[in-house]
Amino acid sequence: MSSRGPAAPASTHDPFIPGTLVIVSLGNPREKFWGMILALAPEGLRLSGVELASFEDIAAMAREGEPFTPAVVFFPMHRIERVVLDLPDGSLSSLSQRFFAKTGLDPSAALAPCSDAQAGNGLSAGSHALKERA
Repeated sequence: MSSRGPAAPASTHDPFIPGTLVIVSLGNPREKFWGMILALAPEGLRLSGVELASFEDIAAMAREGEPFTPAVVFFPMHRIERVVLDLPDGSLSSLSQRFFAKTGLDPSAALAPCSDAQAGNGLSAGSHALKERA
């Protein structure tokens, strides 16, 4: 068994890896996105997801079997104010849990860019809108 000194970090696990579901708060202009991390680098964040304001509409579309394509976006680091894990908070469900409850679809599969999983879930597997937000 190895022992850690008092200066050792409690955990070396980075939760912000590709595939993690997050909520991103942006500034200039103010926006919030829910989605899956594709890449996180010093330059910025690539995400496959939807604007938080559209969450209910997207869930309703998916529930009805209508195709939707999550946006694949790049946010430069200077726009990012906060990135939080999409986790439940006390008795409040996470957005991922709410999406699953409303649609029966796995949020990770629904937000995966151009995958066979989307085609299997009746979601659009066509090209994604690439939006660069500066």
